[in-house]
Amino acid sequence: MDTHPPAAASGTVAQNAASGTVAQNAARGTVAQTTATGDTSVPLTSPAEPPERLLLGPGPSPVHPDVLAAQARGMIGHLDPWFLEVTDQLAAMLRQVFRTQNRLTYAVSGTGSAGMETAVVNIVDPGDTMIVGVNGVFGGRIADTARRAGAEVVTLEQPWGRAIPTDQVAEAVAAHPEARAVALVHAETSTGVRQPLEEVGVMLADSPTLLLVDTVTGLAGVPLEVDAWHLDVVYSGTQKCLSVPPGLAPITFSAKAEEVVAQRTTPVRSWYLDVTAIQRYWGAERAYHHTPPISSLLGLHEGLRRVLAEGLETRWARHAEVGGLFQEHIQDRDATLLAEPGNRLPQLTTLAWPDGVDEAALRRRLLEEHHIEVGGGLGPFAGRAWRVGLMGEGASHAIVDRLLDAVDGLLEG
Repeated sequence: MDTHPPAAASGTVAQNAASGTVAQNAARGTVAQTTATGDTSVPLTSPAEPPERLLLGPGPSPVHPDVLAAQARGMIGHLDPWFLEVTDQLAAMLRQVFRTQNRLTYAVSGTGSAGMETAVVNIVDPGDTMIVGVNGVFGGRIADTARRAGAEVVTLEQPWGRAIPTDQVAEAVAAHPEARAVALVHAETSTGVRQPLEEVGVMLADSPTLLLVDTVTGLAGVPLEVDAWHLDVVYSGTQKCLSVPPGLAPITFSAKAEEVVAQRTTPVRSWYLDVTAIQRYWGAERAYHHTPPISSLLGLHEGLRRVLAEGLETRWARHAEVGGLFQEHIQDRDATLLAEPGNRLPQLTTLAWPDGVDEAALRRRLLEEHHIEVGGGLGPFAGRAWRVGLMGEGASHAIVDRLLDAVDGLLEG
């Protein structure tokens, strides 16, 4: 097992819940703020410097120094010819990672949730029917977003920890042949479930109904074949298996989806996320729409270079091996895996501890004593589950060893 680095005492954050005061070691020169007295002044003495953390939660994931360095390079204009070449390269690399030839492939200026809204609001007209698989938090968010866009939403529900059966989707499509889209979460971050997509894609390929897919936690971590599986609108996020800081949402639209957007009868209900305008910047016209996050895009460029240098198949295999190893060994510690066998994500594991183990206290000690962050459960998993992410730069044998060593010490103590 790997040894642990010494505790970074100067990076410890202490919070006084009673007074609402947040204080960080003054020797580090960080920010101190007092709110209980009504004093809104924030004395800044030196740059904020985050404490050392090993990020093994549901995101963000660890980031390679080369990606951080890329984001720290000099600023340049978003219409500069050099930067436009970079965005062309970005789009080409995203097509490789998505496994698609789709023309309309780019990075949304916003996190994965902005990708979700982009996908929904551009294809839904008010009154359209949308079928949404809900077996966790993020399927529920798609349904909520679709309702806000004016859709009539038909939900396909399954208990948390289970995938949506293809037969259930087929029955809903037969009952609602007018449906504009079926939406499924490929990698449900709240449950650790991988949703099978291939059969649904084949089923919808020759129909007018689109297949919309959330792969925020899936892209570059598990196999995804946008063209081969007939997926129409697919979005992701940068802070998971791509190991790039949060702030961008890769997205791709099939030709079938582009046609739906072109035939809309009402304006897209978001000026900022309207692909009919944004594609003019990412396409040959290079027309100004909004100022994109230039530094974030440079970081994504470096992150995608690293993904493709490793090779997608190799990266998928690495996540499968490391995640499988962790899931095997954590069960030896009497933890129970909450996602159903056969549909478990290797890169995001939901687990429950036995009765008598205070999961929140264990997580807190893991952070305070070992500087390792894991996530707590959501929804029906709240208060009983951990969400452990072994994504991108965080998917390695050494990291599994370090995590299991730390857990063993806490359980024994």
